[in-house]
Amino acid sequence: MIGAMDLDGIAIFVKVLQAGSFSQAAKLLGMPNSTVSAKVSALEKRLGVTLLQRTTRKLRATQAGEAYFQRSVRALEELQAAENELETGRAEPKGLLRLTAPVEIGHSLLPALVHAFLEKHPRMEIELVVTNRVLDLVVDGIDLAIRANPLKDSSLIAKRFDLGDFGLWASPDYLTRHAAPHHPKELTHHNCLRFSRFKNDGFRLTNGRENVNVPVSGASIADDFETLRSLAILGAGIAFLPSFLCSEETKEDKLTRVLPSWRGDKVSLSLVYPAQRFVPTKVRAFIAVAEELWKK
Repeated sequence: MIGAMDLDGIAIFVKVLQAGSFSQAAKLLGMPNSTVSAKVSALEKRLGVTLLQRTTRKLRATQAGEAYFQRSVRALEELQAAENELETGRAEPKGLLRLTAPVEIGHSLLPALVHAFLEKHPRMEIELVVTNRVLDLVVDGIDLAIRANPLKDSSLIAKRFDLGDFGLWASPDYLTRHAAPHHPKELTHHNCLRFSRFKNDGFRLTNGRENVNVPVSGASIADDFETLRSLAILGAGIAFLPSFLCSEETKEDKLTRVLPSWRGDKVSLSLVYPAQRFVPTKVRAFIAVAEELWKK
């Protein structure tokens, strides 16, 4: 007869398969590898079934393990939903929110958003993972991600925000030394700071009546908007940047909008989280603060 159920052991077994290894699961759970391995072994002993096949190269579930995993995931989701429903009745979210964002967002929009969230919810803590790598939210134990690109993973839910548009920016010094363009076509005579991840070397602009795609050239190319912004501040040329990256520099007269009646594509960001039956209170609270701050 199977002994008393160990929910802790079941949760660890699920995390091992989701993470793909004992070591990664241990890291996410904040416990030693030996504890994770012992818990899974104890679960297999209690069930009298081998759930995982371990080799030096990879880990995979047995047929019985895969079936047990699927049912365990559903059962744990039900338990989490029950706890979340209880949590909903509390006025104040608490605990740790793990959030990831690209570097440009981490250095620009994110600090004000995090500050506003913690001011409103002082019982919360936030751990930030600022990286341009696209993390697996489940494997890496991330509650919420800020992403600029469209979702490819149908298991994720996204809340989209429009945050202005792309524009042309240069320093007052550069515009003193070089005649400011009066039409996008005149950009061909300027040193343009280019973003290497754009599909072509042109700047696509519109004034609402006319659409142009101007081929540009320049001495500097970078795969990071902040680098291009810094070069523009130093007077190195005209940069094509998201407007939110330049707001403070404009107030401080470090940058000036060039051809202000012309704009590029809209800049959209999404707050992304794993699809689940019941969204945790801390995630909903963070999205609510983003709506207050970003939709003003």
